[in-house]
Amino acid sequence: MKSLRIGLALTGSYCTYDKALAALEALARHHDVTALMSENAYATDTRFGDAGDFVHRLEALTGKPVLHSIPEAEPVGPGDYFDVLVVAPCTGNTAAKLCAGITDTAVTMAVKSHLRSGKPVVLAFGSNDGLSASAKNIGELLNRKHFYFVPMYQDAPLAKPRSLASDYARLEETVLAAHAGRQIEPIFVCPARA
Repeated sequence: MKSLRIGLALTGSYCTYDKALAALEALARHHDVTALMSENAYATDTRFGDAGDFVHRLEALTGKPVLHSIPEAEPVGPGDYFDVLVVAPCTGNTAAKLCAGITDTAVTMAVKSHLRSGKPVVLAFGSNDGLSASAKNIGELLNRKHFYFVPMYQDAPLAKPRSLASDYARLEETVLAAHAGRQIEPIFVCPARA
């Protein structure tokens, strides 16, 4: 029997999808995972891959269709779909929307719906402006109840000094801690540990 019901929601940080999918594969070995995608993530082909290929891989890993619309995401909370909802990757744009209470995508609607029951949301943040424009949103979400962060680091301190990426190797550890109501520490790690 799988131990936790986990929602894994992908937003538009396309360059991290391979890491997110590898983490999903690890999670799916021990947990019941359902994938969600923002509408843009679900439909946008990029230099990192075709959207349809990512959707197919997610559905193959979970054995379920990807939820990708606001009407599909709205019942997440009242239907008690998940024990933990993970946004991986969570872009700076999505973090800003979560701070402002904007629910204009399947992912932000799923988070809003999931939070209504006081359940944990894990964010695997990744953005080139994590230590600039998005820093205030990270700070605000760190201070809000029910939000937990996968440890993060400066992924290219010299080339992109404001960029942050999450340590996907610690995703399951973060999910389990969040389910127990605990943020794993440290939240900011050095690149050698990531």
